[in-house]
Amino acid sequence: PIMIHRAPFGSFERFVGILIEHFAGNFPAWLAPVQARVLPVVDEVLPYAEEVYTQLKEKGIRVELDRRNEKIGYKIRTAEVEKVPFMLIVGKREAEDRSVSLRVKSQGDLGSIPLDETLNRVAEEASCPT
Repeated sequence: PIMIHRAPFGSFERFVGILIEHFAGNFPAWLAPVQARVLPVVDEVLPYAEEVYTQLKEKGIRVELDRRNEKIGYKIRTAEVEKVPFMLIVGKREAEDRSVSLRVKSQGDLGSIPLDETLNRVAEEASCPT
């Protein structure tokens, strides 16, 4: 057999490589592999955090729930290093008020926002541009 051309990467792989290099892994929300992460402060609010997670999933958001038994500062730092666009922090006060403390990668800490408003905002900003 005669081989005329061999490339270890196809055009799609090269394009993805160019995107990763261009954005330095700091993708816009619609392109990020994980668009949001729910971060419970204490285990007591885990049921509410799971509810927030489920509602985000239902809206088509690529979301993770950080169930690790770590300090909230460590969870936030991990999400920042992994360049997660939206961090939804849930503590006792947020569970009582049915809200979340929202951190957006590009804007920082936005404070406590009602859950419905947060869900709509994340869904809107994470939707694929047309």
